[in-house]
Amino acid sequence: MAKDIEVAGHEYGAKDYQDPPPADLIDPEELTEWSFSQAIIVEFIATLLFLYITVLTVIGYKSQTDPNHSTDHCGGVGILGNAWAFGGMIFVLVYYIAGISGGHINPTVTFGLFLSRKVTLPRAIMYLAAQCLSAVCDCGLVKAFQKSYYTNYGGCANELADG
Repeated sequence: MAKDIEVAGHEYGAKDYQDPPPADLIDPEELTEWSFSQAIIVEFIATLLFLYITVLTVIGYKSQTDPNHSTDHCGGVGILGNAWAFGGMIFVLVYYIAGISGGHINPTVTFGLFLSRKVTLPRAIMYLAAQCLSAVCDCGLVKAFQKSYYTNYGGCANELADG
């Protein structure tokens, strides 16, 4: 039985949960399961949705703040709307896919979980491939559907301010 711990005058009880054991480096059975394929598909779709909405939001914000752009339409979302688009998309997507794939949506999160041995090597490689392929497809979709905005505003790329 674990002992209570005292830190800086406060007493803390033992953990009421157990960390799962580290994942195997390679689990051959995992490759044949439908849940493995389903998780890869879900990671691809979630990354695609996240990037599509957020890239379009950033392009919209850039067009809103452009002094040469016509202001005949609504004012746009602004910087706060931009933040809400990113945060809201992550919240909704992780909420819906966490039970299927873990809700990584980001190659750095997947890599970190692999390093901490929470996912196997094949799962990490397939998630990374799905997420990166999704990012490429997303930029192609944004460019196809919003070509003039994509070209005029640098495809949502960051840039340095003058001065």
